[in-house]
Amino acid sequence: MTTVQPVSTSTAQGASATAASASAMDYNAFLRLLIAQLKNQDPTKPMDSTEFVAQLATFSQVEQSIAANTKLDSLLTSSALSLADAVIGRVVTSPDGATSGTVASVKITGEGPIATLQSGATVALGAGVVIS
Repeated sequence: MTTVQPVSTSTAQGASATAASASAMDYNAFLRLLIAQLKNQDPTKPMDSTEFVAQLATFSQVEQSIAANTKLDSLLTSSALSLADAVIGRVVTSPDGATSGTVASVKITGEGPIATLQSGATVALGAGVVIS
């Protein structure tokens, strides 16, 4: 009998997706701001070069954050697929003990993997689920 550890894949996926969309918005907003600043600066008083380099460094950091979030999303998906593979054909019991049965299929959603039992009932695979 195995108990799923409280890793909370669904929470991590949701947080990662939220962080990725927030980063994308920040990245796009930063680009719009930088372009607007370059368009509207006075040609007789150009932007201080140190400020420009600092903004480019910030641009690079935002770009790296987006790449890291993408890789984290891939890792979370891979983890959810591994969990799905491990539970198909096994008996799972919900944390409250009300739902139990043999897993027929697993669906990966934004909230995490959800097991569909042979009886048609569903169990979210998360903390406290017992796999036997």
